[in-house]
Amino acid sequence: MKPTNQNPPEPRNFFQDVHEVARLIPRGRVSTYGAIAHYLGARHGARTVGYAMMAAHTADQYVPAHRVVNRLGHLTGRLHYATPFAMQEALEAEGIRVEEDRVVDFQKLFWDPGTELA
Repeated sequence: MKPTNQNPPEPRNFFQDVHEVARLIPRGRVSTYGAIAHYLGARHGARTVGYAMMAAHTADQYVPAHRVVNRLGHLTGRLHYATPFAMQEALEAEGIRVEEDRVVDFQKLFWDPGTELA
């Protein structure tokens, strides 16, 4: 085999993959920890997706972590923001209504990477 002058690509990790999927969620839509985990082949990895969302502020590029909620549409990640209402405010700035820490019309706004990216 001939040596090349190219460096091999850096290995990816699960958090990077989660962040990449989260960046694909359209403005005004939401996805869930479980849907992202399932799409990435980690059927029981919803909690790990949550950890990736908590680390989103360390990513090289912006990650719209506010668009990822739990399977019922609840803003379970809100406690990891600068203020208790920052996640809700970010969603509302995109036209998503939130009442009592839950996305209104969640089923209508749900973005499933398994079907949307197929």
